[in-house]
Amino acid sequence: MSGVTDVVFRRIARRFGASLVVSEMVASDELVSRSAEALLRAEGVGVSPHVVQLAGCDARWMGEAARIAEASGAAMIDINMGCPAKRVIGGWSGSALMRDLDNATSLIAAVVGAVAIPVSVKMRLGWDETSMNAPELARRAEDSGVALVTVHGRTRQQFYKGEANWPAIRRVREATSLPLVVNGDILDGKTAEAALAASGADAVMVGRAAVGRPWLVGQIAAERTTGEAAPEPSAKAKTIAAIEHYEGLLALYGIRTGLRHARKHLAAYCADAARCGSATAQACRTELVTSEEPARVLALLEQLYEASAGAADAAGLMRAA
Repeated sequence: MSGVTDVVFRRIARRFGASLVVSEMVASDELVSRSAEALLRAEGVGVSPHVVQLAGCDARWMGEAARIAEASGAAMIDINMGCPAKRVIGGWSGSALMRDLDNATSLIAAVVGAVAIPVSVKMRLGWDETSMNAPELARRAEDSGVALVTVHGRTRQQFYKGEANWPAIRRVREATSLPLVVNGDILDGKTAEAALAASGADAVMVGRAAVGRPWLVGQIAAERTTGEAAPEPSAKAKTIAAIEHYEGLLALYGIRTGLRHARKHLAAYCADAARCGSATAQACRTELVTSEEPARVLALLEQLYEASAGAADAAGLMRAA
C-alpha cells in the first residue's frame, strides 16, 4: 500500500509471521531515474523474501525498473494493475490498465522478459461492473509467464466502497491454473476463511486491516495452520513493535519527513489499543499524531497498551476462576 507498507512495517509484519510482504507501489520511471522517494519505497533491507511492486504504463520503463529491482535484491516483482487512485489512473497506470488489456499484456511481457525472478500481477475485478475482465487479464498473464495473480474483489469505480465481491473472483479461478490470491475486506481469520471459500483462491492478501496491526497477517496465517484462533500479541510485544516502527520511520526518512509518515501509523496503533481496552488510547491520540517531539511520542507509546494489558490480565483471571 502506497505510503503504508514501508520497509520498517514489512520487517515487523514478517517477524510476526506474514508469509510474504510487498513493497509500496513504486513508479517504474521514477525508479529508473533513481529518485530518492522511489528508492526508499523499493527498499528491502531486512526483508526476505523481498517483493517490489511496480506501476507504470510504458513497457520500456517497466522492464528497466524490474531489472533494477532484481539487481538490488528483489526476489519477486509484483505489477500493480489495481490501484484506483486518480493520480495513478490519470497516467494510465494501476487499474486504468484494465481498460487496455493489450497494453497491460505488453507490460507483463516486458517485465517477465527482463528478469529471472518470479513475476506476479495484482488487479481488480475490472474497471466497472460492465467490464469485469479480470478473468481475461489473468489468462493473458498466465500465457505471458506470470507466476501468481492477486485479485481485489471490487472494480476500480467502487474504490473501497461497498463490500468486496469474493464470489466474482471464482471466475478468475476458473480461467487460470495460476496460484490465486484473494484480497479485499479480509479482517481476521473468519473473513479469510470466508474469502477463500467464496473465491476458490489459494491464499489471502491483507491490506488496510493490517495498518496499526502489523501482527494481523501472522495471526491469520497461524489460524489457517492450526485451525485455532491465534492469540493477540502481548501488550509488551505491541509496544515494542510500535516503537520500532516509529523510530524506524524517523531513521528512514529523517525527522521532518518521518514525523509526517508516522502520523497515520500512530493513529492506527491508537485505534488498536482502544479496541483492546486501553483507557489512555483516545486521550493521547491527538498528542501522538501532532507532536513533533520524538521523545514525547516514545513516552506516549510506552504507555499506550498499559491499560489493555491490565484488561487482558483481568480477563485471564476470570477465565481461570
